[in-house]
Amino acid sequence: MSTAKSSDKKVTTHRLLEMKKSGEKISMLTAYDFSLARILDDAGIDVILVGDSASNVMAGHETTLPITLDQMIYHASSVVRAVERALVVVDLPFGSYQGNSKEALNSAIRIMKESGAHGVKLEGGREVKESIERILSAGVPVMGHLGLTPQSIYKFGTYVVRAQDEAEAERLMSDAKLLSDSGCFAIVLEKIPAQLARAVSGSVTIPIIGIGAGGGVDGQVLVLHDMLGITHEFHPRFLRRYLNLYDDIKKAAEHYISDVKSRDFPNEKEQY
Repeated sequence: MSTAKSSDKKVTTHRLLEMKKSGEKISMLTAYDFSLARILDDAGIDVILVGDSASNVMAGHETTLPITLDQMIYHASSVVRAVERALVVVDLPFGSYQGNSKEALNSAIRIMKESGAHGVKLEGGREVKESIERILSAGVPVMGHLGLTPQSIYKFGTYVVRAQDEAEAERLMSDAKLLSDSGCFAIVLEKIPAQLARAVSGSVTIPIIGIGAGGGVDGQVLVLHDMLGITHEFHPRFLRRYLNLYDDIKKAAEHYISDVKSRDFPNEKEQY
């Protein structure tokens, strides 16, 4: 049994609240397909996020904006079929919830019904409050996302650290409390000052998951392809690479190509 597992019990939103109360850190990674999701679940990951970052790492888009609701449901369904223990949360993609709470509810219901996921995540604070409340009214768990919100990248114009000035920091703190009071079960804080993230975590009762938000929060999330070194051009300060699979896979492919060209593969033991 993996030592990473604190329990073999199914992870639920209630379990995440218990982890915050007890001081146990929450581990979260993205996944978009059956095979890698199965590995993460077997390793003992607490939460798998089917992120709209699939738009970048799976489809090669520059931003998260192009991915569709149908595509998110496809990825989420693949992940859910692999998972026995982890909580599976799915990003609502750009255009599926902003400005129209009825559309937001329909999008969330489609994800839950068609993929079997356990909750949805959406970006924003007070501007999406109505959508959050409408989704929650249907019994769908909602995770919030504040700070750097990639779906708003053209509004920001840059991926720099957010909430560095006092006014934006105060707004973020206020939005975090609003999301908590509205009924969100957790919030992701992306690329904000560590001191502010710590303060947010201490001001709300729900778990705060950080990415580039320091160690004073209740858990951490990374994009799996970044953490494994499959994507190799991306070098933010917050990213720790645990493997360098880009080079390893490239070398393996080169070795295979060489063996095929030289007629070394397949040998007599590798044929019928």
